[in-house]
This record gives sequence, structure tokens and C-alpha cells, in this order.
Amino acid sequence: MEEKFSVQFLSDVTDFLDTLDEKSRDKIVYNINKARTIRDDELFKKLIDDIWEFRTLYNKSLFRLLAFWDNEDREKTLVIATNAFIKKTKKTPKQEIEKAKAIRKIYFEQKNDNK
Repeated sequence: MEEKFSVQFLSDVTDFLDTLDEKSRDKIVYNINKARTIRDDELFKKLIDDIWEFRTLYNKSLFRLLAFWDNEDREKTLVIATNAFIKKTKKTPKQEIEKAKAIRKIYFEQKNDNK
């Protein structure tokens, strides 16, 4: 199947993944790769504004990676995964959403400064 986008992990996400056991990490990566080829709201969905989330349920844990789209390059659509956490309540923690928004803002400011 054709990939609809590429995914880039920022350091917070790679640090989070490094703390997990191998099977949990493999399941998250598997779901992300699957989300790149098929549309499935159980794997990747819009959370709020320009923030999306990769969703993985594994071993009764709800893993979330927040992300945003960078589709300014017409040839390559990129999804930037900003931060990750284990969801413990029904609501996504506001500080995690705010962190993702702040990272998105800085990302595009730096990208535009480099043009």
C-alpha cells in the first residue's frame, strides 16, 4: 500500500519510546506504520485544532503520541510527533495538548525563518 505521509519523531517521543518495553514500543510503531497507509480513526485522529494523535491500546495501556501536519512541501507530507504519554483518564491532559501546540508554533517559526 502507498504511504500517505511520513512521520518524524521529536526527541520527547523517542525518549518516551525508549522507556517502554520492547513489545509496547513495537505495537506503537506498528500502529503508526499502519496509520500511514490506511485511514482509521482508532489509530490516528484529529484531537483539537491542528493537533492530532496516534492512538495505541496495548496491554490495557492507552498510549498517545500527539502530532501535527506539515504539508507545505507538495511532494512530501510529513507528520511531526511532538510528545507522548500514557493516557490515564478519559480526557487528554491539557498540558500535553498545550505542549504540542507550542512545539508546532516553534517548528513553523523556525522553518519560516530558514526560508
